[in-house]
Amino acid sequence: MAEAKKYAIEIRVQTQYLPEQSEPEAGRHVFSYTIAITNAGTVAAQLISRHWIITDADGTVQEVRGLGVVGHQPLLQPGQSFEYSSGCSLATPVGTMQGSYQMVAEDGEQFEAPIPEFVLSMPRTLH
Repeated sequence: MAEAKKYAIEIRVQTQYLPEQSEPEAGRHVFSYTIAITNAGTVAAQLISRHWIITDADGTVQEVRGLGVVGHQPLLQPGQSFEYSSGCSLATPVGTMQGSYQMVAEDGEQFEAPIPEFVLSMPRTLH
């Protein structure tokens, strides 16, 4: 039987295009994303900060760093989840986001939880 990992964070993402906040003719495409963060490890861990790399279809990259997520630094016990929604604006109708959360386990160990790349896409732009 495989030994459970001490430090393991699972991340699930759902995205949505927000036409009511977007102005495509002005190069403003607004997306929301909902992220579920689950502590799949065996040690409680707190999300301290985030690092995002946001890339639009023209290759323009924005990097965002900050403390917590939506004003929270959730402490996740093993098996516990935290879900939040946020958003971003792109100059193009398609782009990607990826990054990491910086975590601190209750035993003092610091580790990164990678956020796999996901696509932001205005409906009917990807086939």
